[in-house]
Amino acid sequence: MLDPQTLDEIDVLTRTVYGEARGETIDGQAAVAWVIQNRAAKGRTYMGKTIKDVCLKPNQFSCWNSNNVNRKLLLDLNTKSEIYENIRRVVEQVLNGTRADNTNGSTHYHTSHVQPNWTKDKSPTVTIGNHLFYNNID
Repeated sequence: MLDPQTLDEIDVLTRTVYGEARGETIDGQAAVAWVIQNRAAKGRTYMGKTIKDVCLKPNQFSCWNSNNVNRKLLLDLNTKSEIYENIRRVVEQVLNGTRADNTNGSTHYHTSHVQPNWTKDKSPTVTIGNHLFYNNID
């Protein structure tokens, strides 16, 4: 089985966006990529200091959890497929700054179907598709 630690940063980020937001619009996919970029930019150990660290940090992005059905999909994802190439383009735009941060600096998000404890007394900065984004979580 593919070890995610052997993948390069852009590939890990692309797979993470696929796992977290493949059913979202391009704006929704970019927003997830921006959250990861924003976390890495903060440079906090508990969030991860690089894009790859942020994505693979245990229990941060559920698609990488060992018991999550999406993990196998991520590891088996064909890098020549149209969906991979489309998401990778969005990821590259986020990383090179040609796509603006549509999350207003958010470092956290969740789907509209759940309400995690960390959202208590917090308001989302923006809602994009099925995700609510927060820039006020420490």
